[in-house]
Amino acid sequence: MDQTADNRRLQIELYGEPLGEMVRRISGTLGLTQARLAETIGLSAPMLSQLMSAQRVKIGNPAVVSRLQALDEFARREDVGQLTPDQVRLALEQVRGTTGAFTNSAPRATVAQPAAPPVTSRAIVRQIQELLREVASAEEIQRAAALIGAESPRLAELLTVYGTGRTDDAVAHFERRSG
Repeated sequence: MDQTADNRRLQIELYGEPLGEMVRRISGTLGLTQARLAETIGLSAPMLSQLMSAQRVKIGNPAVVSRLQALDEFARREDVGQLTPDQVRLALEQVRGTTGAFTNSAPRATVAQPAAPPVTSRAIVRQIQELLREVASAEEIQRAAALIGAESPRLAELLTVYGTGRTDDAVAHFERRSG
């Protein structure tokens, strides 16, 4: 396997999808240039480019990862297409100002609204994935799933789907199970 393909595989394990796909989706949805997105999350444009092309695998700063995830959640909102440019700009500023410090919930890009938006399945799945990936590598999770698979196949499935699988697959799994 070539290095770029291996790096993309590792990005899928870490982030649920290759960073290039994620960044292009966020940029396209929010109408951001790559440089503006890099500035918002706190990376240099060349570093973001290296991550997108899988020349580099991992974002080293947890605050940057947290801001990227907040932008991803914001870009996936159902109403994002109806927001004004000022509302999008305000949300970007809020994301840029987050520290990424650990709290009981991930930082979110929010715009003032009469009622708080509902928690999405994707947000819940992302939190589960973050927890699993903080305590074990993909290989460790796969080994644990293999060890318990014969006696607890459903638990092994959870470890595999949420610990090493793609985010979209985990969201689909979550939605099937949560009704």
